[in-house]
Parts: sequence; C-alpha cells; structure tokens
Amino acid sequence: MKLDIDKKKKVVYWFWSLYGACLLGIILLFSLISLGWIGYMPSLGELKNPIDRYASQVISADGELLGRFAYRNDNRVYVDYNEISPELVNALIATEDARFMNHSGIDAEALMRAIIKGGILRQKAAGGGSTISQQLAKLLYSPRPGRKLERILQKPIEWVIAVKLERLYTKEEIINMYLNQFDYLYEAIGIKMASQVYFNTTPAELTLEQSATLVGMFKNPSYFNPVIAPERTEGRRNTVLQQMEKYGYLAKADADSVAKIPLKVNFRRIEQKEGSAPYFREYLRTTMTASKPERKNYAQWQTEDFVRDSIAWETDPLYGWTNKNKKPNGENYNLYADGLKIYTTIDHRMQQYAEQAVREHLSKTVQPAFNKEKKGQPTAPYSRSFSTSQAEGLLTTAMKQTYRYQAMKREGTGEEEIDKVFRTPVPMKLFSWNGVVDTIMSPRDSVRYHKSFLRASFMTMDPHNGHVKTYVGNINYNTFKYDGVTKARRQVGSTMKPFVYSLALLEGISPCDVVVHQQQHVRGENGVMWSPNNASNDKLGEPVTIQWGLQNSSNWVTAYLMSRLSPHALVRLLHSFGLTGEIEPVLPLALGTPSISLEEMVSGYSAFANGGVRSEPMYVTRIEDSYGNTVATFNPVMDEVLPEEVAYRMQHMLRSVIDGGTGSRIRRIHGITAPMGGKTGTTQNHADGWFMAFTPDLVGGVWVGGEDPTVRFDRMSEGQAAATALPVYGLFMKKVYADKSLGYSQKDEFFIPDGFSLCANGGNTLDATAHPQQDGIDELFE
Repeated sequence: MKLDIDKKKKVVYWFWSLYGACLLGIILLFSLISLGWIGYMPSLGELKNPIDRYASQVISADGELLGRFAYRNDNRVYVDYNEISPELVNALIATEDARFMNHSGIDAEALMRAIIKGGILRQKAAGGGSTISQQLAKLLYSPRPGRKLERILQKPIEWVIAVKLERLYTKEEIINMYLNQFDYLYEAIGIKMASQVYFNTTPAELTLEQSATLVGMFKNPSYFNPVIAPERTEGRRNTVLQQMEKYGYLAKADADSVAKIPLKVNFRRIEQKEGSAPYFREYLRTTMTASKPERKNYAQWQTEDFVRDSIAWETDPLYGWTNKNKKPNGENYNLYADGLKIYTTIDHRMQQYAEQAVREHLSKTVQPAFNKEKKGQPTAPYSRSFSTSQAEGLLTTAMKQTYRYQAMKREGTGEEEIDKVFRTPVPMKLFSWNGVVDTIMSPRDSVRYHKSFLRASFMTMDPHNGHVKTYVGNINYNTFKYDGVTKARRQVGSTMKPFVYSLALLEGISPCDVVVHQQQHVRGENGVMWSPNNASNDKLGEPVTIQWGLQNSSNWVTAYLMSRLSPHALVRLLHSFGLTGEIEPVLPLALGTPSISLEEMVSGYSAFANGGVRSEPMYVTRIEDSYGNTVATFNPVMDEVLPEEVAYRMQHMLRSVIDGGTGSRIRRIHGITAPMGGKTGTTQNHADGWFMAFTPDLVGGVWVGGEDPTVRFDRMSEGQAAATALPVYGLFMKKVYADKSLGYSQKDEFFIPDGFSLCANGGNTLDATAHPQQDGIDELFE
C-alpha cells in the first residue's frame, strides 16, 4: 500500500515538475522573444510608427487626386479612422474578433477553442484563434516563414507583438492600422484603395453589403474575390452579415434583407501610372527625387543639362527635395513610402481641357493632314527633301536608339542578326488615336509607324505668381514618354522676336519709329553679311512702323533692329527672361535659331502680361506628411526684367499681333474676343510650330512638330504654326471660358496705367486693325 502511495507521489512530483518546467520554458521563450533574442522583434520606435509605407498623393489646386507615387505592389493611401464607415468596423469585429474590445491582444477563449476543436478534434468549423491585433502584427512584422522552426515560432512572436501593440495603441488605432495595411489584390492595398478599386467609392461611403464583402475578403482575398468568383464571394459576404447579427451589430430582418441583394462591383484596376497629368507627375517625381548633380553622371554632350541641374539644386527648393530634407528621425523623406500629400498648382479641370484640346486638334486635323501628305511618299514619314537612301539612313539611326536594339547589342548580337530580327514581322501593340491596335509588324516598320505621329506639348500658368495650371508633355504617355514641356528643346522661330523688340525699346527705339520695308544687309562681328529673306513682299519699299514689323512678323524689320543692337546684349536679356543654356551671340538668333524649352518660353512671356515682371514656373504650393503636418511650403519667385513702360508697350504690340497680325486666326476661326497678346513662330522647313499667348490672368504656349526636325510637313499651308499650334490654344481657351467655375472671363482687361503712351518720342502709329490679314494669309508672315 505504501508502495502505491510512493508511486502516486512520484507521479504527482514529476507531473508538477514537468508542468513547472513547461511553464518556465514558455515564460523563458516569450521573454527571449520579447527581448528579440529569438526571432524578429520590432523596436519601440518601429512599434510606435508601424506603418511607414504609404503612397504619396499628388493633389490638384482644386482638390482632385491627380495620381500617386508608391513602390510597385504597394499602392497604399492612408485613411483616418473617422473616415471609415462604422458598419465596416462592426463587420470586421463581428467576423474576425468578436471579443476584440475586451482582450489585450490574445483571446484565450478563442485560442483554446481553436486548439481543441481545430487541432485536436479536427473540426473544420472551429474558428480562428488570431485576434485583429495578432493579424496586424503578422501583416506588419512577420516575414514569410521558411524553415520549420521559423513556422513554429511565428505564432508566439505574433502574440508578443500583439500584446505590445495593445499597450501602445487604442482599439480604434489598431483597427485603423489593420484596415490600412491589408492587401486586397490588384494593387489595392489598404481600405481606401480597395473601396475605390472594387466599388468606386470611399471608405466613409461604403454601404453595409459593400463593407461585408470587403471584410469577407480578409479570410482569403484570392479565393473570395468578387471579380473572379462573385457567387462564392456573395456567400462569404452573407456569412459576415450572419456574424454581425449573431453579435448584435445587425437585426435579423436587416441581415436577411441585405443578404438578398445581388453582389455588385464597380471594378476598375488603378495603376500608379494612371491619373491626370501623367507627364507632370513624372516631372514632379524625377524633380523631387533628384540627387545632387555630379559631372561624372552626365555624358559629354550633356554639359548644359549638368549646369542647368546644378543651378536648380542650389536655387530650386523643389529640385531634389527628398534628398535635401529629413524627417524628425533624421532619415531623408521617401516619396514612395512616407504618405506625403503634395499640393500642386495644377487645376484638374483646366488640365482636362488642355489634354482634350491637344487630342482634338492633333487627331482630327493635324495628323490626318500629315498622313494625307505623306501617303505614297517613299521617304515617309521624313520630308521629301531627303532621298530614299537618306530616309532609310534616318530610320536606321532611329532603330539604333530603341531599347530592343541596344539590349541586343549589349548581349553581343551581330548587326546582321539584329537587322534580321528588326525586319521579321511579330505580333505587337501599336498606338493609334482610336486606341491600341493589335497587329503583326516588323520592329523596323513599327519604328517608322511611331515616327509618323506628330507630337505636341502645351503649358499654361498664372503670370502673376507662376502657378502652373496645365502641363501636357506629349500626345500619349504610355507610348511617347518624352516630355516636351521641360525636357525637349526646339528652335523657337519667330516667337523669339518679342525679346528682340524688348531690347530695341530698352535701347530707346519706339514702336512708332518708321523704317523702309526692304531687305536688310547687316555685317556681323565675324565680318559675314547677314541678309535674311522675308516670307512676303507686302509693303515692299514702303515705310512701316516698328509695331507693324512685329505685328506681321517681318524678318526685315527684325534685321533692321539687329543692325542697331548688340547680339551680346540680346543674349544677356534672354537669360534674364529665363532662357537658359548656351546661346550664341550671333545675328540670326533674332529669328529664333536657339533651341529653348516650352517651360522657359512660357515663363519668359509672363513678363509681357505682368508689367515687366517674369514669374518662375511654380508647381507645388506645400507638402504635408502622412499625419497632416506641413513639412514644406513654396513661394512664388519673380524677377523684374523690363521697366513698366517698356512692358506695356510690348504688351500693346503683342496684342496687335492677335488683333490684326499673324495670330489673328485665334479671333477669326476660334471666336476668342478676350484681350490677348501673342506670337506665332514657324521654324525653318516648317519643322516646329509655336504659339505663345497671354490674357490678363493666363499665359501659355503650344509646340507642335515631329519627334525630330526631319519629320515635318512639306507644305507651308499645313506646317505653319497658325495651322498646327495656334488652334490648340484656341480650343483650350474656348473650353476655359465656357467653364464659369474657373473664374476666367473674356471681359477681363489688362491693367493700363494712366497716361500710357505707345510712342516714347511722339508720332503716330498704325492702327492695329488697319491692315487685317485675309483668311489663309497668316502663313506668309512667320
């Protein structure tokens, strides 16, 4: 008997010893986990700021979302708890963690139920043991387990993190973080993106059935996917409704009623590249993330780019912003992960009108005319001034600039093999104005095909503060990435002439001064005689005023002015107007030989609308962090380049260009009656068409041309700027004036000071409308 008692005592002893050892082992395990000695344990700083990857948002001046910057597959946008539907929160708690409001990170009852029913009894309906806090811990900090030991330790690690999260955050904050973190597929990470992608709504406006559908996806978003498995997902949605009824969040009648509603989605996959103003957003991305320029990172032919970028690094607070500014923790800002809100000057409505105007004119008028001219022409899309062999040489050069060619060269493929590949037809997708075309074509012919599309760029801004309102870099971002607003630099033609006339007025020449209209012969510093031709013999040998010369874009009057001016002084003035780069001080620059960006031209022309004060283009007004704190503000940069009296005289002369000169088509064809100044410009061989214009509160510029100057119209009638560029501006302004919400009116007037006199030294000028151009004659005066 005594033996049995001793035996029982020994069993009890070993039982309690084993129990104690297990308990101590568990305590030791969790202590080591908590200390980070076993597995990964986030630091206190990481726990206090757990979600650090949010897409930055680009917001227009009128409050619309233009687009986002995020890491690939991490297109998350933060949303506050008070912006989330209460029904969504109730559905989440009822389905995922019914005792969420009462536990401290671990639900012991649910855990034991899951172990006994699921682990021991193998019951499928045992339910999960993970709390919302544990699921958040897994989303935030648990890497995909690899080895068996890592899989065993994963749950204990998540439990410890969940408890720590519960100590640091309120229940509402934990729910908010969880909803912002979950991946709903299709790059819809977080509840804000999920609401938009699946239902085209916001988290605050989610209906009960929509909330239940999204919560149902938490179990397995791939399996319960409303897009590919609507019936299965509807069943899961109804299960969520039943859970809400079970735990008192929903009356039975309401649950039954909603369950009868068919599942409806309004699915639209949103990729980061989608959105309005794609060229502007890419400009913003590259500008804000730019590194400090180093000469070794620039090719030999990029010297001007290096100089330009170096100046921007020192003077432009937006250039390289993420690399020049730090967060409170000392790290640089991350455009793709810090959830910044970037408030821009772009007006979403005007941007739409600008994109529509470019598309409308290029697709319906310019491109059909170009295709008609080149049809059957062996050198197409190049000018017929080239021979067939020259055109093929140009096409070969273009082919060698493609990514496909350069990749094959890097792989060591020979020229003969590359040529064979480029001449072999393969399936491909091609751009067209009517949408993407699926076809079979050789890569070489596809280069020719895409070369045949004429390009355009368009920009407008407020001349009084530099706020850029519209930014259209090219005709289609997906196909033609090259930005024609800030990257491209093309010859500007006669749009250069207002700067020449500005220098003349600064030197004491009056708009009312008279010159005989005849060919000029001006000897340059190098001793070479410069005798430019004029497109028209109108008023040949007759006296004309300086104003008439600008109004009708006379090369002879411009050459006369250059005979009295210094090319070096003109270059200095051009730089003060914001035209950068190396501009050679030679006489022909007066007719627009330098290559300038559209952005610089628009900025330069702002001085004519703003009393001689040039405004630097301004793209961003302020930046906020993910918590709504303003971390950067930007102010207008303005510089006086002309005295007021000179600026007003230039403004008057440029208005005469619109009222009765080479820009008068804007009135005759497009019916714009608003006070407006401007200038057309067509470069040699019609390679580039420009139109610069300004109203009292808006200055803009349009460029139209081929990808390179060899792709151009052969006839002046279609290729001159009044036919290619000017109509884009006309279409745009009609849309702007029609939208009263924008606040622009055709009755707005320019400020004219009291006592203003056009003629600095007396005399009379020709009336701006005394010699109106006849329809179709504009093209003669470029």
